[in-house]
Amino acid sequence: MGSPQLLMLSGIQGPPRILRHQGVARQSLGRPRDVRQPDERPLHPVSSARRDFTHTGCRNHAITPQASSDISTQFSTRGGFIIEKTIGPLSTGHLELKNRNPDDNPKVTFNYFKEPKDLRRCVAGMKTIEKVVESKAFSKFRYPFISMEALLNMTSSFPMNLLPKHQNDSKSLEQFCRDTVMTIWHYHGGCQVGRVVDRDYRVIGVDALRVVDGSTFIYSPGTNPQATVMMLGRYMGVKIQSERLSLHKTENGG
Repeated sequence: MGSPQLLMLSGIQGPPRILRHQGVARQSLGRPRDVRQPDERPLHPVSSARRDFTHTGCRNHAITPQASSDISTQFSTRGGFIIEKTIGPLSTGHLELKNRNPDDNPKVTFNYFKEPKDLRRCVAGMKTIEKVVESKAFSKFRYPFISMEALLNMTSSFPMNLLPKHQNDSKSLEQFCRDTVMTIWHYHGGCQVGRVVDRDYRVIGVDALRVVDGSTFIYSPGTNPQATVMMLGRYMGVKIQSERLSLHKTENGG
């Protein structure tokens, strides 16, 4: 989230409406290039999660018990989660400045499940997970005296997000998905290629400024993005160096 925030605070990029609202003067830097200029559309963050368990679901499901008032304390530290994610969700949100203080995080609205298809994918994924958890092969990884209904309600009771909770989420997988939805750790997508930066990661409309980090991702890599960001940084570093050497040779008649 830091890169789009800095671009907006500096007035280099961002929806003009949001910049005007915060009193940020729009800057014009460099020579115009033949690229699509930024418009009023908001920047879209892409949600990220730990594990790509299926290609249809998008939420979390407890597979063994955690601390709970109705479970013996001997199990309080023995547990885990199956964590899914939606690949390329249709629902989009937006990112905007809360104020002009660079130390304050920007405001991010995710609009989870704005598109009904995303919710249907979550429900389909949950049904797949239920089959796996209740299978014979998985039986050694769960406590036999805890029902699937109890697992669902236990999972939804955990403080995964700041959304209001509902009783008996196990009665509705749609409600379970809504109550347990979250984005985990690696926020990205605020400076997407083709919208904020071009294919060479240059900020659109600026000659000598590039953004080369996770904010340029359109889709989540599916796991911790550190290696992907390092690879991207090295690739662009080598490419920039090659371009400069080629330009130097041309200018010197080489």
